[in-house]
Amino acid sequence: MRSYLTASGAAALLLFTGAAPAVADDGADRSFTIEDPRITESSGLAASRAHPGIYWTHNDSDDGPYVYAVDSRTGKTVATITMKGVGEPRDVEAISLGPDGNLYVGDIGDNLNGSWDHVWIYRFPEPKELKDATVSATQFDVKYADGPRNAEALMVHPVTGRVYIASKNEDGGGLYEGPAKLTTGAANVFRRVGEVPWVTDGAFSPDGKELVLRSYFSARGYVFENGRLGADHAVRAPIQRQAESVTYTADGSALMFGSEGEQSDVERVDVESGNGGDGKSPSRGGDSSAASAGAGSGGAGDGKGTTLTGVLVLAGIGFLVFMGRRRKGN
Repeated sequence: MRSYLTASGAAALLLFTGAAPAVADDGADRSFTIEDPRITESSGLAASRAHPGIYWTHNDSDDGPYVYAVDSRTGKTVATITMKGVGEPRDVEAISLGPDGNLYVGDIGDNLNGSWDHVWIYRFPEPKELKDATVSATQFDVKYADGPRNAEALMVHPVTGRVYIASKNEDGGGLYEGPAKLTTGAANVFRRVGEVPWVTDGAFSPDGKELVLRSYFSARGYVFENGRLGADHAVRAPIQRQAESVTYTADGSALMFGSEGEQSDVERVDVESGNGGDGKSPSRGGDSSAASAGAGSGGAGDGKGTTLTGVLVLAGIGFLVFMGRRRKGN
């Protein structure tokens, strides 16, 4: 019986669950839980390019000028970066890695919806070594051409290096484009270039051809060309207790969705190969909120598997037990 279940069971599980997600052999870039008790309001995610499997994150507010490197293999913090040369952060909501190798931290939240006439972006080089360190960061003042507003999503285009911010509003927000190059000594004016839904975070695909924006219950992908939004479609996103962040894996094979709270989960959702080129297109569904709840062909889409997969696995195991007992009776 044991040998029957071992050999045939493995084959049945492969049959029912299908191919394993395209993740690194060393366990990196799988779904994981942030274990650091200091990180209770993870509001942004950025996949490291210098350190495979490492994700940069930060707390929302009342934490200080800190950025954390979390290893997706273990969920453990492997480096704490303290930014110096910046003011006291007010409401840090986003982080993104630029093509220049710099991390951009968006102190762009404004829960009072426009009470601050300017917000800030902090920039510093991604550390070459993963260890606790204090780094000099450059602080940029940011204003919006059409007046102050609340925002939680900051995205650096991986090709042009241009910074974009998506504002957050119940009636729909805007996509704002920064200047070609951020400068110090004067405000960097961001101008509205598109309309977007309620947004808590966003991320460009590694080739810059897709922009994914997420909210609390859904996500949408947009074709991005010449700095403007194109056709959009629903993207599968997991239901999380407070959906706050999203980033692509460094190789573009998946999206990683994060949430706030103690021991918050970061969930992987695989993406489909793009039509030509080296780009990737987000996994699509007719209704991302329904897919998030496990309807249609969606589900979480990560290494934890979907509800449908779980049912099939249980059915397979039941079948093997039945066959084993039948064989024993014979």
